[in-house]
Amino acid sequence: MTGFPLIIAFIIAIVLMILLISKFKLHPFIAIMLVSLALGILAGIPLVDVKGADGKTTAGLATVIGQGFAGTFTSIGIVIILGALIGTILEKTGAALKLADMVIKLVGKNHPVLAMELMGWVVSIPVFCDSGFVILNPIRKALVQRTMASSVSMSFGLSAGLYIAHVFIPPTPGPIAAANTLGVGDNLLLVMGMGAVCSILPLIAGYIYAVMVGRKVKADDEADRNLMTKTYEELVAEYGKLPGGLNALAPIIVPIVLMALSSIAAMAKWSGSGANLVKFLGTPIIALAVGTLFAFFQLITTKKVEHFYDLVNETLKTVGPILFVTAAGGVLGKVIASSDMVKYISAHAGVFSAMGILFPFLLAAIFKTAQGSSTVALTTTAGIVQPLLGVLGFTSPMQITLVVMAIGAGAMTVSHANDSYFWVVTNFGEMSPDRGYKTQTAGTLVLGIASIIEIFILSLFLR
Repeated sequence: MTGFPLIIAFIIAIVLMILLISKFKLHPFIAIMLVSLALGILAGIPLVDVKGADGKTTAGLATVIGQGFAGTFTSIGIVIILGALIGTILEKTGAALKLADMVIKLVGKNHPVLAMELMGWVVSIPVFCDSGFVILNPIRKALVQRTMASSVSMSFGLSAGLYIAHVFIPPTPGPIAAANTLGVGDNLLLVMGMGAVCSILPLIAGYIYAVMVGRKVKADDEADRNLMTKTYEELVAEYGKLPGGLNALAPIIVPIVLMALSSIAAMAKWSGSGANLVKFLGTPIIALAVGTLFAFFQLITTKKVEHFYDLVNETLKTVGPILFVTAAGGVLGKVIASSDMVKYISAHAGVFSAMGILFPFLLAAIFKTAQGSSTVALTTTAGIVQPLLGVLGFTSPMQITLVVMAIGAGAMTVSHANDSYFWVVTNFGEMSPDRGYKTQTAGTLVLGIASIIEIFILSLFLR
């Protein structure tokens, strides 16, 4: 099956997957794997590896499934484990509560959702949104307990802030790649500035939606408000003296700084052994490993080193289901990428070209929804749009930068089961998949629409 019928099959497959998970209560891992297998067969992916006349081998369905599963573990598996371990240690030592108190002193107790959103937005400029959510989740949980805010509101507020910067502002790879492909790679300062400007309306919309959805959807960690207040006061009493501010902050801020320096080194094209060391330390896995060492130091200072084995064991039990469901989402994305769907959409891109600035947005949204990765949606769409820039009437650096922004807006529309970020947010936010669709999926649709509205308005004035 190819062409438009394959797109229809994909839509049906997504609807079926949602029904299997939410209505028939089938475990997400099984539901996603079944749908991926069925879609791969319908898409005509060969059952076994096939060697063509040109000597190139076409991966069979079993190989594609294996690649999709392993690829997710390669990209984010260790990051999730180390980030969760840091979070567990921060909770055990009381450092998470200390961080929550620091945030409250900075922004006030009445605006915790806004605080999480803006914190996520800043952190995600140099850090991938997946890693950022895992790193900041301990603060989110402590703030929920400290302020009695909605856990769902705080989860989506953090998710929204991280996601907006992830698709709009270099040095994250997606916006940089799109800018280079479209010819404004030498104007990254302009791209970064416009990324910040184009973040305004989606940040507002994300905050409003986070507050609204928190009134309707509850996470598993929500409890009676009086009990929650009592629990917080009891916890502080149990810890006696909370860790110092720098000690509590180090396991989170050090990985962020390392990743930021690595991004700067790559963007500035530094070379040499020193630059290589900076880039090595700034890879998410190594940066979080360094953060884990700082977290272990907290166990030493609080005299709780004997609990380290149990904390690691507890962490692995917690993240196991998250890893496997996330990897299943990677399988679905890989199956889509291995089908003819992307080629078909690319070949018929000219049909949409009359839509102007809405064209790159819609195309990126289609790619994002189909295969799950925002970075892939950004880079693929930029490659398709680049030869059409003249036809679309986008010639100046400002106009082309707005095209980059429109692609970024589409690249977060929408996050669902084939996106690893969906599972990071829902699982660490302690939400079931059906609640994830109401928050993360629906919320990213709101973010995307708000973004393209602002970008469209800007395109009427900026030339």
